[in-house]
Amino acid sequence: MNWQHLIEDRNRFFWVLHISGWVGFALVHYLGSLLHDLRDVFVWVILFRAYAGALISLPLRYIYQKAWNLSPLKIAVVVLISSYVAGVVWQVVNNITYWELYKHGYQPDFWLLYTQYSVWSFYIMLAWSGLYFGIKYYQMLQQEREKVLNANNMANEAQLKMLRYQLNPHFLFNTLNAISTLILINENKTANAMVTKLSEFLRYSLDKDPMKKVTVSQELTALKLYLDIEKVRFEDKLQIKFEIQNNCQNALVPSMILQPLAENAIKYAIAAREEGGTIGLKVSRFANDLQLEINDNGPGAEIIDGNLYRENGVGLANTRERLATLYQDYSLVVSDNITSGVKINIRIPFQTEN
Repeated sequence: MNWQHLIEDRNRFFWVLHISGWVGFALVHYLGSLLHDLRDVFVWVILFRAYAGALISLPLRYIYQKAWNLSPLKIAVVVLISSYVAGVVWQVVNNITYWELYKHGYQPDFWLLYTQYSVWSFYIMLAWSGLYFGIKYYQMLQQEREKVLNANNMANEAQLKMLRYQLNPHFLFNTLNAISTLILINENKTANAMVTKLSEFLRYSLDKDPMKKVTVSQELTALKLYLDIEKVRFEDKLQIKFEIQNNCQNALVPSMILQPLAENAIKYAIAAREEGGTIGLKVSRFANDLQLEINDNGPGAEIIDGNLYRENGVGLANTRERLATLYQDYSLVVSDNITSGVKINIRIPFQTEN
């Protein structure tokens, strides 16, 4: 059992601390006794004191458990009274043990002398009580912290799933609309080809867990399936250019992170030009970062503070939210392409499968 499991098991953790504390008490007093010229029998006095202290302080745990839900003032009163009573009882036992073993059966003239030095014992019991409440409050704070972390993780997972699945209906609407148009103009063969490619793409996207990252190689497979669908629609008007560094094939990226960006390029660059255009993808590694770049040679768009301005845009905003949820250190920058069109650069930490 490791330390974390020991802390989580409250009952076991209490007994470990309780026994260790009183063993430490005995050890400290034994080391202190070495400074004085005491008989060997004093060792037994120390052991009886520690043993009695462990037994007498034990009921305090159950008293404090009963008083746990009281007001702070009432808890303080309970702690003071309980610690004082336990301290007096413990000191009486200590005095009897000391006088019987070390003083050869000495008896005081007045019975109240059995309680002398009770203030010292009261402080020891009060310290035990303070440690009990301190550790218990620490455990409660740890539990609350774990609950908050679990709640945040669940919220993040729900948000990621929502963002991830938001892409499917958006993409489906555009593709089915294109298929419907092809059927209306009697392009049944082309429509059938798009339906076949669409089924392959959806099968791929539904098989992938939206909470898990995929390799660049797998993400490229999904992107190619999508672009194959659009190739059926645009034919030679759509040109594709990939530049992928070999050392990036196994790098991890969020699943379906490139598809909405490619879809934007299709919608606002390729479809906007009568002669079509080119979509380029570059994947490279720079130090500890993975860089993804999608560019097009379309008519461009209005860029404000590194963001595309398009009414009712979903893809880019969705991608930015997913990256913000998954990574603390990332960047997504939109800029003008060198010649024409738009260029989107994504930088995320370079990670690989273990």
